[in-house]
This record gives sequence, structure tokens and C-alpha cells, in this order.
Amino acid sequence: MDSPDTLRHQGLRKRLVEGLRIKGIRDQRVLDAIAKVPRHLFMDSSFIQFAYKDQAFPIGAGQTISQPYTVAFQSMLLQLEPNEKVLEVGTGSGYQAAVLVEMGANVFTIERQRELYLKVQQLLPELGYHPKFFFGDGYKGLPTYGPFDKIIVTAGAPVIPDDLLQQLRIGGRMVIPLGPAEKQIMTVITRMGDDDFKKEVFGAFVFVPMLKGTEK
Repeated sequence: MDSPDTLRHQGLRKRLVEGLRIKGIRDQRVLDAIAKVPRHLFMDSSFIQFAYKDQAFPIGAGQTISQPYTVAFQSMLLQLEPNEKVLEVGTGSGYQAAVLVEMGANVFTIERQRELYLKVQQLLPELGYHPKFFFGDGYKGLPTYGPFDKIIVTAGAPVIPDDLLQQLRIGGRMVIPLGPAEKQIMTVITRMGDDDFKKEVFGAFVFVPMLKGTEK
């Protein structure tokens, strides 16, 4: 890799983790994962000096690498148990997938932008992370691989995709930012029965929009 993981990077991550703790991230497994994943290696070199600030940054194809607080918050809301099967909708930079793998999840990640899909398919294994990669429409999920214990959506969805609800196991949780392009409400859907879903809300966020179909 052009930019190895140095003691300086590790120190900056430690400082980032302390900041996340102050902001209310209490799940120690989430904090440990963020302390381990080398976020600077997921970013264009021009942004490396900003890699451990708690901010989102562009990664190409009109997408962003999410703010570390947002990644930590969504990961915490998932309430992951070891070896659970997780569907991530919107691979993006691959950073969120790496955090979930670091937490012991069995990650299936789907991306609609071919440019990002190809890039991350090469990057993550180089860093020692091996989720299962798919190029496709996140609204449709991965029906042949479900049901999933947990589903995480990393783009702002105007509605809850019904296909994703059907791919959630009974007792499973979906974390999804829900709402119009300007602002979404972080929402947790728990599947209580075949047609019984419980909904909880956890504050406002801004994500890039979740789009249908795929981009070549």
C-alpha cells in the first residue's frame, strides 16, 4: 500500500475513538473496531490528512466515506452478535464493511456503482477484510442469500424497501436512514413476526440518496 498504517495513524485513531466516546458511543466493540480499521487507506491521498477527523469526505462517483460518528452510531444500533449474517446496502468506500467484519460479522455488501464496487473488491482483501461483494440494486437486496440477522443501509432512503423487510429474519434488526434528500431520520426496524415490524427513531442525519438500479 502507498500509505502504510503507522504509529502516528494509530495514535490519531485512538484520539478519534476518545472523541466518539465523548459523543456517546458506548459499545466497546464498535470503538475497538474503529480503533483498528485504517480509515486513511480508504480515502484518496489528497484527503489523507483529514482521515481521522470526525467528518465525511468525497470518495468519487458522487459518494462519500461516512463520518466516523455515523459509522459508529449505525454499528451500535445494529446490536451485533458474533458471526451474525449482515447485509450492507451501499458498500461505498468499504469502510463500514471493514468495521463490521472487524466486529465479527459475516458481511454481505451490495454496491450499485461499478467503479466503487471494483475498487473496494480489490482494497478490502488487501487490508485483510473479506466480506462477500455484490454488484446490484440495493433496493432489491440479496434474496437468494437471506434471511439476514441484521441489515444496514448506508444511504438515505425515501421509503423502506419492502424487499429488504422480507429479507430480515424474525427477531432481526434493520438500521436505515429514512426520509427526503435534505435530511433523514435514523430508524431501526425490528421484525417481530411475518408481518409485524417495530419501528424506533434515533435522530436526524444527512446521507447521500439511495438510488434504484445500477450504474455501469
